[in-house]
Amino acid sequence: MKLVVFGLTISSSWGNGHATLWRGLVRALAARGCKVVFFERDVSWYAQHRDLAEPPGAELILYSDWDSVRGLAERHVRDADAAMVTSYCPDARAASDLVCERAVQALFYDMDTPVTLSRLEAGEAVDYLPAQGLDAFDLVLSYTGGRALTELKRRLGARRTAPLYGHVDPQTHRPTAPRERFRCALSYLGTFAGDRQATVKTLFAEPAQRRPDLRFVLGGSGYGADFPWSDNIWFMDHVAPPDHAAFFSSSALTLNATRRDMAAMGWCPSGRLFEAAACGTPVLSDAWEGLDSFFTPGREILIANDADDALAALDLGETELAKVGRRARERVLDEHTSSRRAHELLTLLSSRTTGPAAETGLARGL
Repeated sequence: MKLVVFGLTISSSWGNGHATLWRGLVRALAARGCKVVFFERDVSWYAQHRDLAEPPGAELILYSDWDSVRGLAERHVRDADAAMVTSYCPDARAASDLVCERAVQALFYDMDTPVTLSRLEAGEAVDYLPAQGLDAFDLVLSYTGGRALTELKRRLGARRTAPLYGHVDPQTHRPTAPRERFRCALSYLGTFAGDRQATVKTLFAEPAQRRPDLRFVLGGSGYGADFPWSDNIWFMDHVAPPDHAAFFSSSALTLNATRRDMAAMGWCPSGRLFEAAACGTPVLSDAWEGLDSFFTPGREILIANDADDALAALDLGETELAKVGRRARERVLDEHTSSRRAHELLTLLSSRTTGPAAETGLARGL
């Protein structure tokens, strides 16, 4: 099978969560004999932070503007078994016109569904959506399950929907030797986002202030002087994907903080959640609907509503935390690998129709 993708980026993990997910998925698809061609606009901010110029499993085509690549894109789409446009693709509308007109199977993958629906609800323009909605696509995939699938049909006219959740590549994310610069009692890896900073402050910064005897590590871009820093918080403005396994493996506990729209919508697990668990690192997370379909609270993941909960998790002790991390890793390897998502995607592509049972099963988090 040949799949053509018009996406945000696969070459740079700087300031976005798309790249790491695509790297794992295309590697898994390639292992199943699939060819993936990924079109990415060559923008300066990703060019300056490009950490994978030749992604394994994918032919990467960088282009300066749509007109310069239109002919090549059309040839690849005509030759493909399926073609996909993703959210935040800079040329999503032009690519959607091409894909819906020329592809054997036309797909749209909204990797930011809660943001999409929230912006529509607020009356904002969503520039990566076709003006006519999503009804021209054969299949609309969503990073988010649950009621988001119904909303994509109701608000945007999607005819067939299915979730394609986050995942992890166990070849990349696995237990590894700790590094002193990452070693800490609690870590958090994530770029600055205003709508999740209340969670980060409550579950990360406040515990750091209350436990000056412990070391805390924060990795991610965009944090400024107004963040509630304390002397025991060590900061790194970028942790490259090759260092993620060591980052998590050096943490006694790591925080998962969910963006507001994702938490409100539910059924939207962060890729970082699976990355950490695959490293055998116990995860402390805020609560949201559907989380218990991916991990069992109290057994495979720890849930915190306030700083006291976070401090209680920190005080569980090394042995108990290690048990939580082991169980989470086992769950990830069973259900949340890139190979599992590749299988789900190919199963969806192999059938033009989706029965109620199949769609309901996926929505529960296959």
